[in-house]
Amino acid sequence: MSRTVATTQGTAGAPPAPADAPRAPEGACEATARPPASAEAPAATSRAGAWAELLRLPALFTVPGDALAGAAAAGARPGPRTLLAIGSSLCLYEAGMALNDWADRAEDAAERPHRPLPSGRIRPAAALTAAGALTGAGLALAAGAGRPALAVAAPLAATVWAYDLALKHTPAGPAAMAAARGLDLLLGAAATGGGTRAALPSAALLGSHTLAVTAVSRRETTGGSVLAPLAALATTGVLTGLVARRRTRLPAGRRAAAAPGLPGSTPAPAATAALTAALAAAYTATAARPYLHAVLNPSPPLTQRAVGGGIRATVPLQAALAARSGARTTSLLVAALAPAGRRFARRAAMRKVSIT
Repeated sequence: MSRTVATTQGTAGAPPAPADAPRAPEGACEATARPPASAEAPAATSRAGAWAELLRLPALFTVPGDALAGAAAAGARPGPRTLLAIGSSLCLYEAGMALNDWADRAEDAAERPHRPLPSGRIRPAAALTAAGALTGAGLALAAGAGRPALAVAAPLAATVWAYDLALKHTPAGPAAMAAARGLDLLLGAAATGGGTRAALPSAALLGSHTLAVTAVSRRETTGGSVLAPLAALATTGVLTGLVARRRTRLPAGRRAAAAPGLPGSTPAPAATAALTAALAAAYTATAARPYLHAVLNPSPPLTQRAVGGGIRATVPLQAALAARSGARTTSLLVAALAPAGRRFARRAAMRKVSIT
């Protein structure tokens, strides 16, 4: 029921005033009918909060690490084009969020009536317009980063729209989401280094994590699935081992180009390995516990917590991938996004983040 209908019914059902009730002074109706100027601010705040909820702003902190990990995997130092890739990723990610709720507005009306579209706080046409505008902005930013970046951003945008409009509720849904996250990492590699080949292993690892989280999210409103969180738990263990494994040293000609510090410098393998192992452990600690709880009790609340844990674990995984590529400074920068995202979520009172 919309809030407008509820208000009208409340007025119509009120008992009539007694005949001898004191009458309001002249002009009182005029004064009360006109809302005070201070009421406009809460209304604006409410609209902003609705858009923040629609776009799932706390989840934005999981996006920049894709491009930064991609740049590190490509053996290139982040620069202005990396920033353009990050901006493109943010726009395309938010386009997917707006389009997701537009496509699921009928389903959300039954299962998630509190969301901005079914609750009437945002019009469906506005959400669809935002999705289109954000997609265009994302492609424009990618074009600014160069032709290789645009060549990755275009299929990324197509994957986002295909997932939300056609693939989400099919067996191909998790694979499409995984492909989108992997392409996002390759976007950073293409924008920064001009190529994607060296970043393919990192993209595959990040995509595997996303595949596992998305598979769990498909049952977050109904629960009852033990297999999905169990598979996600196993995937987390395998990925931790693969990420923490010491990589083969780069040839001398590429080592200086891949160094994240001063030109010609080479990070100490022992320090890099220790940092990678620590970040891989943080990834495991963030994802494994909620997955295990969902395995032991696959109720909707614990399944939703497992999805949230998997989303939050994306940041330490990105940081571990950057450290694995030798970019220690970049990895620490990415890792710092995790506590920043938690603080933002608390301030915005949006602790729950969901894929669906």
